[in-house]
Amino acid sequence: MEFHFETQAIRSQLPRTGEKEHSVPLFLTSSFVFEDAEEARAIFAEEKLGNQYTRIGNPNNQEFANKLCQMEGTEAGVATSSGMAAVFLSMFSLLKSGDHIVASRSLFGSTHQLLTQIFPRFQISHTYVDFSDKEAWEKAVQPNTKLAFIETPSNPGLDLIDLEWFGGFCRSRNILSLVDNCFCTPYIQKPRNYGIDIIIHSATKFIDGQGRVLAGAVLGDPKTIKEVQMVARNTGPTLSPFHSWLLSKSLETLAVRMDRHCSNAFQLAKFLEKHPALEKVKYPFLDTHPQVDIAKKQMKLGGGIVTFVVKGGMEGGRKFLDSVEWLSLTANLGDARTTVTHPATTTHAKLKEEERKVVGIEPGLIRISVGLEHIDDILKEIDQALSKIQR
Repeated sequence: MEFHFETQAIRSQLPRTGEKEHSVPLFLTSSFVFEDAEEARAIFAEEKLGNQYTRIGNPNNQEFANKLCQMEGTEAGVATSSGMAAVFLSMFSLLKSGDHIVASRSLFGSTHQLLTQIFPRFQISHTYVDFSDKEAWEKAVQPNTKLAFIETPSNPGLDLIDLEWFGGFCRSRNILSLVDNCFCTPYIQKPRNYGIDIIIHSATKFIDGQGRVLAGAVLGDPKTIKEVQMVARNTGPTLSPFHSWLLSKSLETLAVRMDRHCSNAFQLAKFLEKHPALEKVKYPFLDTHPQVDIAKKQMKLGGGIVTFVVKGGMEGGRKFLDSVEWLSLTANLGDARTTVTHPATTTHAKLKEEERKVVGIEPGLIRISVGLEHIDDILKEIDQALSKIQR
C-alpha cells in the first residue's frame, strides 16, 4: 500500500519473530550464530543474506536505516555512531588522494574542521564558495572535483540553497551531490526529489528529539552506499543497536513533533521581529528572510531553529545567555526542550573571526532550537532575558 508519511513511520518495522511481539525487540548481541559451516561461509562470502557481527550489521540498525530510506526516498542507507561520523564517511568513502570538494562556506564548525584540518592530510582539497553565488560555484569546479557538499538550511546561519539548482548543477558536471538534511528532517524537506545523490543526517538532533543519543545516517543509491558500508564495517563507527531501537521509535513521532517545533519557532520568530533588544531575526518562513521563496518551494514548514542578533555584540550575547532562567544552555539542538547557544564561542569557536563574519556568525548571534513547551512560556522566558540586555 501507498502510505502517508506518518503511517509509514509508524507501521514500517522488522517482521515479527516467533514470539509475535507488537513492538520490535532489541537485538543486543555482538555476534550471530550459523546453522552450519556452509551457511557461515556463504554469509561471509556475501552469497547469502544473514547476520554475522553487529559491527557489520544488526537488525535494529538496519530497521532504523531502512525507515530513514523510506522517508527520504532513497534505496540504501547506513546508520552511524554520530552525525559527524556520517559527514566523514559520506565523503571519505567516496574520495581518494588528489580529489577535490566544492562546498558552501556556511557549514557546521566540525565539518569545517574536517575539510580544512583533516582531509588535507590525505591530499583531499576543497574550495569554499558563497552559498548564493552561482557564478562562484561554476568557477570552483576543477577537473578533479568529485563531490559538492551543502547544508540547507545552514548551521547556524539559516542560509538556503535551491536544491533544484544544486542537483542540476552537480549532474551537469558529473559530480556527486551531498546534502546535510539535519535541520529539516525528511518530514520537512526531501532532497532526493531534486536529484540529490547522498543525504546525511545527524540523528542526534530532531530525529531523536529528546537529547538521548548520538547517531547519524548516510543515505543514497545502492552502489554509493555499498562503498560507505565497506569503509564503515572496517573502521567501526557502528551505531549501538539500543540507540537504533530508540531512534526507530522516535521516527514514529517525528511528524507530530516537527509540526509543534515549527509552529512554536514561527510564532517565536514573529514575536522577535520587532523586539527592541535585537538587531535582526532570521527564520526561513519569515517574509524578511532573503530566500523565503526558496524556503517555501522546497520546505514543507520553516523548521525548528530561529536565530537572532542581540544588541551589544559579544557581551550582549553572553548577558542574554546568563539571563535565561529555565531554557537549556547547551550546544545541542532538536530536543523536546528549548535550547539556546552562542555559536561564536561554542559550536563555531574554532573558526577565525573573519571566517565567522563571512558566514554571518556575528558576535551577538544567538541560536534557539525551539522545543515543544507551551509557546506562551517560551515567549515569556526569552522576553524576560532580552529585557535584561536593555538595562
